[in-house]
Formats: sequence, C-alpha cells, structure tokens
Amino acid sequence: MDKKLKIFLIRSAVILSVIHLAYFIYGYFKFEGIQKVDMYTEFYRFKFYDDVSISHFFITGLFLFCFLVLLLRNHSKKKYNIADKVKIGASVLLVSFLSLTFFISYSFGLNAKMRTELPEKDFNKDKTLLNVLNPFLYNYTSYSSDKLFNPENILYPEPYPVIAEKDTTFYDPGNHEYYSVQTNYYSIDTLKILSTSYKNISSKILSGMGDLGIEPETFTKRIISEKTIGDSTEIIFKGVETYPENDDEVCIFLENKMLYSPVHKISQTAQQYQSAVTRYKLLYKYDQDSLLHSFRNFTALLKKYHIESQVVPRDLNHDVFYYRDHRGELLNGIRNTFDRDKLKDRLKTLDRLFYTPNYLHPSIRIIFMTVVLGVWLAMFLLYLIWNYMKTRNFKMSAEDNRP
Repeated sequence: MDKKLKIFLIRSAVILSVIHLAYFIYGYFKFEGIQKVDMYTEFYRFKFYDDVSISHFFITGLFLFCFLVLLLRNHSKKKYNIADKVKIGASVLLVSFLSLTFFISYSFGLNAKMRTELPEKDFNKDKTLLNVLNPFLYNYTSYSSDKLFNPENILYPEPYPVIAEKDTTFYDPGNHEYYSVQTNYYSIDTLKILSTSYKNISSKILSGMGDLGIEPETFTKRIISEKTIGDSTEIIFKGVETYPENDDEVCIFLENKMLYSPVHKISQTAQQYQSAVTRYKLLYKYDQDSLLHSFRNFTALLKKYHIESQVVPRDLNHDVFYYRDHRGELLNGIRNTFDRDKLKDRLKTLDRLFYTPNYLHPSIRIIFMTVVLGVWLAMFLLYLIWNYMKTRNFKMSAEDNRP
C-alpha cells in the first residue's frame, strides 16, 4: 500500500477519534444524575430529532464526503494487488464504522459519568445494606405471608436452617372436611460415610445416630437426599427436632431470607447467609444503637436515590425491637413508609445500566449494521471503479506517448 495512502488513512482515524472523544465528553456532562434514572432509562438511542442525532448526521455526512473526495482524488492513481485492495477495503470499513458510531461514544460518556457519581463499590455497599435490612422494609400486610415469612427461611443461628414436616390428622375418616395439621421442624444435617458402611444399616456408624436421639430405623425415614462422592456417600437428613415458636432468639424478622437486590458476581446463597448473620447480630447481639445506625444509613440511601420517605430511624428502630419482643402480636404498626416501587425500579435500572448497558438498542441494530455495510460497500466499490479507470487511462496515455 502506498505510504501517502497509509498516512491519509491514519489521519482519518485520528480525526474520527477526536470526534468520538468530543461526543464522549458531551455525554459525560449531559448525564442528569442517578436521581433521574427510572425503569425506562437506557443509554442513548438514535432518535433522529435531538441534538446528538442531528449533529451526528451532519458531521458523519461531511466527514464521509470529504474522506471519499480526497481518497478518490489523491489516492486512486496507483495499481494495487489483491492483498493491498483487501487492506484498503478493511480500512474503509473501519472508517465507515467509526464515522457512524459517535452516538455510542456519547453513551460511553453517560456511563462513565454514572459510574463517577455512583461507583460500583458504593452501589454494592448500598445493596448489601438493603439486603440486611430487607425484612424490616415490607409493607405491614406482607408479614402475614407464609411464603415470605416462615421458619424455613431462617438461616442463622444454629440449628437453623430447618425443614418442616406436616402431619395431617382427619377427625372423621369418612369426611375430610374436619382435620388438623401439625407442623414439626427438624434441623438439616449432613453425614458423610463410606459407601460400604452405609450399605450395612446396622453398622456402628449408623448406630451412633442414637447420640442424636435418632434410632437407625427412624434415621432411614429422615433421609432427604443421598449423593455418592468417590467411595463415600453424603447423606442430608432431618436431624434434631427444633421449636422455632419457643425460641427466644427467633423473631419474624429472621423468617425472611429474600435479597432486596443481589450483589453482582457473588453467590446469592452466600449473600443470603451473610445477611442473615448480620441481621441476627443486629437484633440479638449488638446494642440497639447498631440497628439504629443502619436505619440512619438507610434514610441517607433514600435521599441519595431521591426516594420519597416518611421513615424516622428512631421510630422504626423502636418498632422493630417492640415486635421482636412481642412475637404474639399482629405486626401492623411498623413505621417504615417509603416509595418501595420507585426504589425497586431505580435499583433494577441501575443494575441493568451497570452490567447490561446495551449501547446499541435492539430496535436499530439491524438498521445500523445495514447502513454501515451499505456505506462501506458504496465507498469501496466507487474507489475500485475509480482506481480501475484512473490506472486504465494512465496506461493508455503511456502507450499513446510511446515513440
């Protein structure tokens, strides 16, 4: 490839890079802040009628026109081999792509400003706080939900978690309308033994279950699952019977393991357990001011994300400890009013913007690729035709001038 053509292509790429930088800076300063983010927020979508799209259209058109004129006028007189033409075609394709993607750099600028205003570390810290406080943040009607709040959701302290076993008794065998249901809870324990020992149900290993108050015959009925690992068998079984309703260090706020918003790239199971441990300590091990401090951080978080709230940390802290100590009372007066839907939507949107930014909207993806390929094909074919004509005329002129 001709040296002058190489310099021309490099200069074109540099000019395009400067324009991309300008759009990046424009996007950086155009971001309106996380308080304006909602469920409909997305990075820039080519709209054809705003300042970004209009300027993009004119700058792209002007650049491609000048680029094509200079390419045809100054760099189409030499005859190139197939390899050089392929390189020129690739360079023209790159120029076409770069000249049609200024709006993507604008989106990168928006993303960069968002991450400056809300670093990922701080975002994860906020989600961790919400995951710990989640059971305190439900509407009071949700506390009657057996799905959200039940002893099987307790992950800490030992012997939790537990599994429920329901026993239905029918008072009249001929009429199933009259019955009672008794629920018993058992710890979920794990036993790992040699597979050969496990085959012998009367072995000393299984007989040792008597130390847990479980007879070998009863043990076989309590097996939840079996898994062979090498020459061993891992058995998960219902262990010691527990009584959550009589446990002085268990309250309704521990009976929920849902995460408000999972932290990215960390096991949700691990997050649930760690949140449960922290929550238990705030309720039963630490001074009450520790939970109060967490609620103050929560109200600061609501202000940060511009969420309307009537939460008073001291009042909410008082209510939580009241219902912790009065388990028999219906939980219908907890003072935790805030715009739950808006906070949920904002965090979900920010999560999407952080981890699945989608700089090229699906609705224009096919159109965009078609335009890029169309512009490239038109310019490259025009260059090949022009180059052929120029070299042909030059050859004919040379032949005519022979003596």
